[in-house]
Amino acid sequence: MAFFLIRQYFAYLRDSFWKMPSRRFADGEVVMGRWPGSVLYYEVQVTNYDDVSHLYTVKYKDGTELALKESDIRSQSSFKHRKSQSSSSSPSRRSTSRSRSRSPGRPGKGRRRSSSQSREHRDDKKKVIQETNLDLLKPSENNTRRYNGEPDSTERNDTSRVISEQKLKPDLQIERVIEQYSLRPRKEEKKKEEVYSEKKVFETIKTIEKASSKTKDLEFGGRIGTFTLIFFLPAAVFYLLLMCKQDDPSLMNFPPPLPPLESLWETRVFGVFLLWFFLQALFYLLPVGKVVEGLPLSNGRKLHYRINGFYAFVLTAAVIGTLLYFQFELHYLYDHFMQFAVSAAAFSVVLSIYLYIRSLKAPQEELAPGGNSGYFIYDFFTGHELNPRIGSFDLKYFCELRPGLMGWVVINLAMLLAEMKIQNQSTPSLSMILVNSFQLLYVVDALWNEEAVLTTMDITHDGFGFMLAFGDLVWVPFVYSLQAFYLVGHPTAISWPVAAAITILNCIGYYIFRSANCQKNNFRRNPGDPKLAYLKFIPTATGKGLLVTGWWGFVRHPNYLGDIIMALAWSLPCGFNHILPYFYVIYFICLLVHREARDEHHCKQKYGLAWERYCQRVPYRIFPYIY
Repeated sequence: MAFFLIRQYFAYLRDSFWKMPSRRFADGEVVMGRWPGSVLYYEVQVTNYDDVSHLYTVKYKDGTELALKESDIRSQSSFKHRKSQSSSSSPSRRSTSRSRSRSPGRPGKGRRRSSSQSREHRDDKKKVIQETNLDLLKPSENNTRRYNGEPDSTERNDTSRVISEQKLKPDLQIERVIEQYSLRPRKEEKKKEEVYSEKKVFETIKTIEKASSKTKDLEFGGRIGTFTLIFFLPAAVFYLLLMCKQDDPSLMNFPPPLPPLESLWETRVFGVFLLWFFLQALFYLLPVGKVVEGLPLSNGRKLHYRINGFYAFVLTAAVIGTLLYFQFELHYLYDHFMQFAVSAAAFSVVLSIYLYIRSLKAPQEELAPGGNSGYFIYDFFTGHELNPRIGSFDLKYFCELRPGLMGWVVINLAMLLAEMKIQNQSTPSLSMILVNSFQLLYVVDALWNEEAVLTTMDITHDGFGFMLAFGDLVWVPFVYSLQAFYLVGHPTAISWPVAAAITILNCIGYYIFRSANCQKNNFRRNPGDPKLAYLKFIPTATGKGLLVTGWWGFVRHPNYLGDIIMALAWSLPCGFNHILPYFYVIYFICLLVHREARDEHHCKQKYGLAWERYCQRVPYRIFPYIY
């Protein structure tokens, strides 16, 4: 028996030895590594080897660390061997060559280069031009240190290219004199050829970037899908509001009875909506709060944003409190809720048309990466211009947090007062209090951490078109307040233990949401902060880092996980009689799954092997233990 076990053990060692992949390059060895996405090789040093993924971690001279396959690495001897294989001409021909003149523009007798030397010189010149081209495409060291964190947006820094291009510009006056009197030596002529060749490389790079700036991967079903959504989204909002008005808001009662068309519009209601919109615009323009810089745009420029959303919220609360003090009937919103939704939808359509018309005159570098397809319907829906501004007034940034998000809180308060009036209650129900409190916390948190919005996909990637205009002004205030609107006509009684359990669930979701976003934003703003020394990350070729510890080492999108948990807590106070109050949870899961798939596709294209290593370290997407 013992002999049998020993024989099995040696057989296992033999099989393990033969299955073990042979490692070609050792740690610390200086080799030539291919830069990802190109055919050029650079001198790198091997720092590590992963036995699981069979990838070498190499370090370039500028400090960039990448994970390369063995097929992308070659020894230095192979390059030196190629360089030595150059043909040479006969010595007799080289000795009898003479120059035709003694002018300063030509070398003297006996100094003419041989054909082999000229070939080597041309090879060296091509190598110099290729290396210059690659240096422009590689990320700068400052950019590597400045912005790291979760991949959320397309960032480029063209400062190094501009500086290099300025260095290549010759003095025009000196050039004219030299050309007029033929005073240029041959070496300078060859240098001039190199400069012109490099200028052609610059022009080629710019032409390629301009052509590749067109949006190729169309989302939302392309042109047909976006055309359908333009009509489907308003219809979905009106359907949900009509169903909440019914005594039995069951899906079996589809379609709900439609009101007369003339009852959906009232000029006074539209005037109130415009008053609310321009009041928030006035608060936005107040010179209070700090001014911060956004992430760099494609041309390296950074926009400035005034962070005063929380101050605007305090002023709005003071205005609402004053109206209530003078006995203004705030439940007027509940009585004309459908008319307010129609007014907001009409305003968002007019705003979207204005945004698209003005985007036609916008420069190429100011167009949105995701809304520049060349198709009218698609660009109108997703947004053609990235940051439309009227002076310093940023339209997209203003609509992102101000009129819709604060309007959501005001609508919830109006529903609370309407419930007390319709149900003849002296105090609001416990369910209504929970819904108002949870959603108020969410809005206040967003306004308090307003600066974090500048790093989201909505600001850095998506253009401002119908999708965001309708979403900010209609979908957020009128769909997100669906639970409070439902409780007015369908009161639900819950016990204190159930309320306590729902509150704990919301607190857990909020803690995950806020702490995950704080880790990401702090690491992105200042990756060298000593407080973040415990966070580990995988470096990428773009200069950014992919976090693999903390919440981002638990799942790839922990902020989405916290969002979904909070959305469930907002719907639970409405009970289980109907599925309508849970529409927000269902919609939110679909939205985040689509956004997560978009992020995965974007990051796979942008980060390559680094993203593959990240997925191996963090296999779970949104929910733990669910791939």
